[in-house]
Amino acid sequence: MANEAINKEVIIEGVDPRELYGAQECFLEQMRELSPTVKIVARGSSLKVLGAKRDVESFERKIGALVAYYVKYGHISNEVVSQAFSTGISECSEPVSDKDTIVFGNNGNIIRARTVNQRRLVELYSKNDLLFAVGPAGSGKTYTAIALAVKALKEKEVRRVILTRPAVEAGEKLGFLPGDMKEKLDPYLQPLYDALNDMIPAAKLQKYLEDGTVQIAPLAYMRGRTLDNAFVILDEAQNTTRSQIKMFLTRMGRNAKFIVTGDVTQIDLPRKSDSGLTQAMDTLRNITGIGMVEFDKRDIVRHPLVKYIVDAFDKRAAAEEKAEKVRKEESEEKDEKTEKADKTPVVRLRKTRKDE
Repeated sequence: MANEAINKEVIIEGVDPRELYGAQECFLEQMRELSPTVKIVARGSSLKVLGAKRDVESFERKIGALVAYYVKYGHISNEVVSQAFSTGISECSEPVSDKDTIVFGNNGNIIRARTVNQRRLVELYSKNDLLFAVGPAGSGKTYTAIALAVKALKEKEVRRVILTRPAVEAGEKLGFLPGDMKEKLDPYLQPLYDALNDMIPAAKLQKYLEDGTVQIAPLAYMRGRTLDNAFVILDEAQNTTRSQIKMFLTRMGRNAKFIVTGDVTQIDLPRKSDSGLTQAMDTLRNITGIGMVEFDKRDIVRHPLVKYIVDAFDKRAAAEEKAEKVRKEESEEKDEKTEKADKTPVVRLRKTRKDE
């Protein structure tokens, strides 16, 4: 009977069970969550599964699919486990969006290009040594760039990864913040640490940070350096001045890859026209070896509300720009009329004796 309770032992063969269970048994725990109708006890290569006969047999088939997947592709991830246990064995026969895979992160998680412009950034990376990636918050431009950097490091294409940002954010000045220089800067650089933590195990990342294989520093620390055999990312580049971004770009040494990311709608400089990012893109647009990708709200991969928030602010900015243009035109028209009136000759009549 399908509903008859059985206790079956499933033997893992052809693969190290530790690979199937994941680091700290994260995959095994995921399997338990996705199979609430059976009880699973793991001991080495043996899995004891208790539940209704139909559910136990279904679990056995899914485990078989995961083993076959690992034998064929040499890795398993949270996403693969989820796909195997949610949509069935037939849906797990090919890697999940394998052509879009950039690098394998912690616990086998697949870091991949998810949107059209993220894929374009990956494509242009192989053809250019300098890339500009600009667009709204949440579009994945920085995360994708860091994934490319980690991939290059793992494949020994470069010897080090350097991530940098200008220390100008939200109107704050570093001198007024508590702590030493590292403590002042770490909050600004935290998003970069977060991305790296997704892709490199904590112990290895700590080692990389200590020996300089991975460096995270403010833009000012780049002055005077020549960056050879390095993958360098300048984040929040909209907050650089023209001289700062020129200084950064001229640090490029032999066998170096540079990616510049930013959002021109979030400029924190006193005058938006001072942003070096827009000036650099306009200046370098048609040079061979330099690629540019402009992300938009369709690339936003954060909470669905973020797209609407970005759209609302964009509409408001456009309306304010239009109103300012109208106000300026009206002011110029008024000034022109005043100037014209000032130049109109005044005729004064002189009295004669006859008039008197």
